[in-house]
Amino acid sequence: MGIALIKIKIMPESPNTDLAKIESISKEKIEAESGRVQNFEEEPIAFGLKALIATLEWPEEKDTDVAEKIFREIEGVSSIDIIDYRRAL
Repeated sequence: MGIALIKIKIMPESPNTDLAKIESISKEKIEAESGRVQNFEEEPIAFGLKALIATLEWPEEKDTDVAEKIFREIEGVSSIDIIDYRRAL
């Protein structure tokens, strides 16, 4: 099987949520599931709230539900959405 590139938008619970902590925890957990975090970007939303956009390399044979669950279980994460999914060549 191949590798998929996934972009996930991670919404924190508040503007005071520690985004660096979310990044470090998620990177560790994604790598434990054979994925790899390429990068994180911050996207301003409103009133000081910033979303994290995570770009992942994810094994195609693994369901994306695994990655989604990792992010949902992190303290301080309000919601997540897969905003892009494509096959890496």
